[in-house]
Amino acid sequence: MDGVSGPSTQSQPSFDKSRVLDVKPLRTLVPMFPNPPQAPPFVCSSPFGPFPSGFTPFYPFSMGPPGSQAAGEARNQDGAGGYATPAAAVPLRSFGTPQVGGHFSNGDTGSSMEASRDINFGDGGVGTASGSKKRAASTKGLSPAEAAARRKARKMENAAASGGIRKPNLANVVGLPQVQREDGNREVVNYVIMKFDGVRRRLSQLEDSKEASTGLIKRADLKAGNILMTAGFRTNSRKRIGAVPGLEIGDIFFFRMELCVVGLHAPSMAGIDYMTVKTDAEDEPLAVSIVSSGGYDDDAEDQDVLVYSGHGGGNYNNSGKAASDQKLERGNLALDKSSRRGNQIRVIRGIRDTSNPSMKIYVYDGLYTIQESWIEKAKSGANLFKYRMVRIPGQSPGFGVWQSILKWKESVSSRPGLILPDLTSGAESLPVSLVNDFDNEKGPPYFTYLRSVKYTKSLNLSEPTYGCNCHSACAAGDLNCSCIRKNGGDFPYTMNGVFVSRKSLVYECGPSCPCFPNCKNRVSQSGLKVRLEVFKTKDKGWGLRSWDAIRSGTFICEYAGEVIDKAKYDRDESSDGGDYVFDTSREFDKSFKWNYDPPLVGEDTAELSEDYDIPAPLIISAKDSGNVSRFMNHSCSPTVFWQPIVYEQNGESQIHIAFYAMRHIPPMTELTYDYGISQSESRRKRCYCGSPKCKGYFG
Repeated sequence: MDGVSGPSTQSQPSFDKSRVLDVKPLRTLVPMFPNPPQAPPFVCSSPFGPFPSGFTPFYPFSMGPPGSQAAGEARNQDGAGGYATPAAAVPLRSFGTPQVGGHFSNGDTGSSMEASRDINFGDGGVGTASGSKKRAASTKGLSPAEAAARRKARKMENAAASGGIRKPNLANVVGLPQVQREDGNREVVNYVIMKFDGVRRRLSQLEDSKEASTGLIKRADLKAGNILMTAGFRTNSRKRIGAVPGLEIGDIFFFRMELCVVGLHAPSMAGIDYMTVKTDAEDEPLAVSIVSSGGYDDDAEDQDVLVYSGHGGGNYNNSGKAASDQKLERGNLALDKSSRRGNQIRVIRGIRDTSNPSMKIYVYDGLYTIQESWIEKAKSGANLFKYRMVRIPGQSPGFGVWQSILKWKESVSSRPGLILPDLTSGAESLPVSLVNDFDNEKGPPYFTYLRSVKYTKSLNLSEPTYGCNCHSACAAGDLNCSCIRKNGGDFPYTMNGVFVSRKSLVYECGPSCPCFPNCKNRVSQSGLKVRLEVFKTKDKGWGLRSWDAIRSGTFICEYAGEVIDKAKYDRDESSDGGDYVFDTSREFDKSFKWNYDPPLVGEDTAELSEDYDIPAPLIISAKDSGNVSRFMNHSCSPTVFWQPIVYEQNGESQIHIAFYAMRHIPPMTELTYDYGISQSESRRKRCYCGSPKCKGYFG
């Protein structure tokens, strides 16, 4: 530095500091190596030796090769051990990503529009969260579920200590046939989405519980999409203009990767998808689909007209980028060519999720054509391409349904056919409308509204249960929590309350647990999560549907009513009381599988079972008292499934029947579940569900 002198300070030649030097960037400089005899020759040897005489390996290769008898046993050519063994190096994957706040959100939240392009498989190893996971010294005296949780914890700790990485095991996984990968149908599309969301939920659960010690699973949706595509679980991979087989107008998606795996819109981030079409003159790009998600200055309020902005350019929405004009290339060029050709373009609209403002819901709104295009000056001064897209007439409503619901929420009296704004009379946290826009019936027979199941006598479980000892909110991965141990070591829900996997029994924290009332392990006890409507159907009496979009795994409601014995059930059946009964002893579809495939997340297939294990048959009657669940109709292709839940209440354990969304359910779609088939043929009723898989009868 100027003006500093010392014992070794030497006089430096003066030079003009104002002169700009011709400095070249580092990437243009050629590396210079010393030549003999100025320095020893350049050594290019194996990291673990053998090494030339006089050459000392540097850390961490001084530890010796993997599998050596002892760290640091690597020797030089002369056969002498010439260096000390340093401390064992900690692998980089053992350092987790620093978390912000008490509960950092994982891939279960956020929009894939803002996602990173990096998809990393390094999610292995299981670390402890704030020391909450402690190795159990023994499983003696524990229930089978708790013992399994302890063994699982030790397995996780061993994997973390050894630097194990959890990767998909695709060796024995067979994806879809090639013909279904290229062209799907409704059944294949639903299968792929269910497969994707199962893997995504599990990856989110692992991140929540800190089982992925590296902290690399920041976007479970991106990783799930990568896994499915690698394993061959995708469909409609062949690009096409127009409708996509198996996709219906109004279908909803919560992640951009879902659009990719079903072939509705291939790019995971770009808003314009296009393909090259051969013509007599030349090959030209044509747009096949666009996603309007609000990132650009789009005019998306009209349900039949969309003014779409091209991609590229800077500072289009005051993002801080330098203003620059959009260029007529790639997607913009494809839209320009499509405006001249007049080909059909699929439109997916991104709508803000009212229940989670940080997320978008993507709605397939059908086919549009470009009627007009022009260049418009943005506020930043940059030129933007604008395309006026008009919806092709005669299609079923898509985005228009959402606009109608927004009006009803602002003023429930504007709902056509409204009978009651809230049939629960305030018993639920959200009102439930009663609507008949089909005929003149004024409502169902009177019943007393109950929020939960009512037990008249104690339920004797094979194993005694007890509440947790957590004094705040139960934390995912904390095996000191007895409720988590009873669930096999897994938290049943992701951090935003999405159910992860069906189990024989799910244990929730109950009123006797000292944890906070807003504990994430009380999802089924916290009331309705979506705005529901009881409505008159065409041929099935009264039904239930939602004003809100419902994500797969979302809790809908429990089956409320009075627990009765078989004798009372038989009496009620003779007076039409059997129409409002839930009976766990019925035969249900054993082929139904909703959980993730363990090999896709690197787990053992034998670890997962979806068979329910209820200690004794449970019969619940909602004839005289119940909740909205009594209006859910049967379907052989249901949108909802049930799961037995156990928690402590009034000093004893009780089983509750909770309903969860089987798949993503668009607004105004009827909520149905499989009633099962009674062992008594006299109880069976004719089925009119209209499903291609209809069994002909139910109940």
